[in-house]
Amino acid sequence: MSSAPPRASLLLLAYLAFVSLGLPDGLLGVGWPSIRADLGVPTEAVGLLITAGTVGYLTSSVLAGFTLARLGVGWLLAGSTLLASLALTGYASAPALTVLVGCALVLGLGSGAIDSGLNAYAAGAFGPRHMNWMHAFFGLGVAIGPLIMTATIGAGLSWRWGYGVTAAAQLVLAGAFALTVRAWRDRSAATPAPTPPVPAGPAGGPASAALAAGGPVTGAAVALADQPVRVRETLRLPAVWLGALAFAVYVAIEISAGLWAFLLLTEGRGLPAATAGLCVSGYWGSLFVGRVVQGLVAERLGTGRVLTASLLGMAAGALLIALPGSGWLAVAGLFLLGFAAAPVFPLLTLTTAERVGAAHADRAIGLQIGASAIGGALIPAGLGVLLGNTSLNLLGAALTVLAVVLLALHALSRRSPAA
Repeated sequence: MSSAPPRASLLLLAYLAFVSLGLPDGLLGVGWPSIRADLGVPTEAVGLLITAGTVGYLTSSVLAGFTLARLGVGWLLAGSTLLASLALTGYASAPALTVLVGCALVLGLGSGAIDSGLNAYAAGAFGPRHMNWMHAFFGLGVAIGPLIMTATIGAGLSWRWGYGVTAAAQLVLAGAFALTVRAWRDRSAATPAPTPPVPAGPAGGPASAALAAGGPVTGAAVALADQPVRVRETLRLPAVWLGALAFAVYVAIEISAGLWAFLLLTEGRGLPAATAGLCVSGYWGSLFVGRVVQGLVAERLGTGRVLTASLLGMAAGALLIALPGSGWLAVAGLFLLGFAAAPVFPLLTLTTAERVGAAHADRAIGLQIGASAIGGALIPAGLGVLLGNTSLNLLGAALTVLAVVLLALHALSRRSPAA
């Protein structure tokens, strides 16, 4: 007996919510040079915003389960989206960096709750196909963000207008969630065999990444999830820590490329600001396209082959960015890096049980998601300090080193004994 398909209105809202999750990330990369000049702060100060946002995100992700039990998913989504709208309004009116940091913390709180709440609902109600598309729309949101900020600055307006427009869109979405609270109470599965929730992750779609790879989280990891395993037994496995480091490095590459590419292309390679903004949007767009199609490719060629090819492609793209030459050479590397990186997070998550053993997979995935959040905050911030005190043209070299480290970590984790 098959279950009814999910309601079109809820699917649309879920897609729009994930677009909204990606928008602020896209705004910051293009808007930061203007923000930096307006507030009179150094380049590396963006690290404070990233760190504050990550702290807020992790906090709300952990608390989302308790909040869901009390409020239900509809009110959680409505309240969290309203919180994000208020934070973006704060960005638009912030007189100093300290206010921006506080707004970044609030934005992280709202975004983490939206991510966790939607994934908890969708894992049991939407099915793998819609889960896959939902996460792809995060990439679409990050791709639209640079376009909004580029158009704003290109029109001679302040960067604050870019955040103001996004805040208004979030406010409309919060109203839509509030009006559909009752509809979100129905969590009927969209497939005969509903899949269990996967822990939510940071920006870029880590949450429910196995589903995002194109299939439900079934198999050995779930089959043995009920078998008791001591925490210390999991923590003793080298593959667990190697995998966590791999996730931290991967997310650091993805975020660093999107965050610092605009400065590299404009101040380092001499491209016009409008052109550079479009190219940064193209980078995030290549991630979106890759996440839409990668599940089909992985099914035909196998996850191992696709993952290896993607990691090599990331290294090749980073190397193109590092090579001295015209700005268009760096743009080509940026697009290659984005398209190659698209399937890496989902496929690394999907193959976790193969590396650590099925009985340890759940805990390992949790560690991987936590490590990815930390890596995505600390390493891009550290790169900002490096680039601010040396040369922007070192971005490609830094990304190349990180890509090689990622290849090595993945190879070592596959060779380590699982259990």
